[in-house]
Amino acid sequence: MEEVKKKRHGWFSRLTFGTATLILCGLLALSYLSVIVNPAKAWYFTVFGLMFIPLVLLTLLFFIWAIFRRSRMTGLLFLMLLPAVFLVGRYYQYKAPEMDREPTLKVVTYNVGLFAHGNMGDRRLDLADSVAAFLRRTDADVICLQEFYLPNSLNMDAWFREHFPGYHAEYYVLTGEKGHAGNVTLSRRPVLYKGKLDFEKSTNLALHADIQLDSTVLRFYNCHFESYNISLSGLIKSIGNKGEVEDTGRKMRRSITQRPRQVDEVMRDVDECPVRSVVLGDFNDNPLSYTVHRLSRGRRDSFVQAGKGFGATFRTLWPLLRIDYILIPRDLEAVSCEIPKVKYSDHYPIIATYYEKR
Repeated sequence: MEEVKKKRHGWFSRLTFGTATLILCGLLALSYLSVIVNPAKAWYFTVFGLMFIPLVLLTLLFFIWAIFRRSRMTGLLFLMLLPAVFLVGRYYQYKAPEMDREPTLKVVTYNVGLFAHGNMGDRRLDLADSVAAFLRRTDADVICLQEFYLPNSLNMDAWFREHFPGYHAEYYVLTGEKGHAGNVTLSRRPVLYKGKLDFEKSTNLALHADIQLDSTVLRFYNCHFESYNISLSGLIKSIGNKGEVEDTGRKMRRSITQRPRQVDEVMRDVDECPVRSVVLGDFNDNPLSYTVHRLSRGRRDSFVQAGKGFGATFRTLWPLLRIDYILIPRDLEAVSCEIPKVKYSDHYPIIATYYEKR
């Protein structure tokens, strides 16, 4: 009788483990597919992409347990983990490459969070001054800012002249009751042409500027794509409240379906651009997403090429979320890509250096 119970228990255990493994492998497969499925047509694929890291870690645990149990599922789990080996570098780089070339270009992108997220007790203008001092110390050739803010009482041009001497300031901001907010591109090199792309039914936008470098011209697309407009505290508070959960779901779907349209608009302009282009900024999407996959066509990810450690740029959920990027044309070579952990915003900046391949 005892032996019969053991057999039944063993059969039930194998069935449970096998079913859980198939479900897990299915979810991981959907996560892989999220890079090619346009979320404007199937928004939920973005959710699977966001789950990539937890799904990979869970699959790895199942794989180890399957080896221990000598399960028939070991082979399936191994096959499902293989693609992750090639994708994990988008999130984490073990060692930065050593370059023997001196960089000729330094670029910074930084979502400064309207100067409202510093945790040092600074007022907005004090924090803005601190960020400006930090950015001057980077000694970058091109600085791209998203969610920049100044109160209406200040003159934008005068503020930039005072805080960024030697830089050309190209910006587009929306003016509200409390102040000006938008994107800013600062350049120490000559700016030959500038423009902007307004996104339909959104306050987000993309600036572009053609900047003269030593021997070439590059167009810099300073992008801020649609955000979820959901705070972590708000998400936690919504749990258990049906109305708030539904509202959170609507916000997520709206953001997820709007971003690919904004990305396509930028890419249409990129395709028509007569010069090579750098696409950078706050994409509000993870590395395994349609957004990043689409924008990366013909370009390389600076962090993947020259970064080290975790590439996460969103401070609140570090090291899980990497949503800021610098994507460069293939004839630029990244020498370094750093993500300093400065606490002026809810984002971390990206500072990268390059040289032009001949």
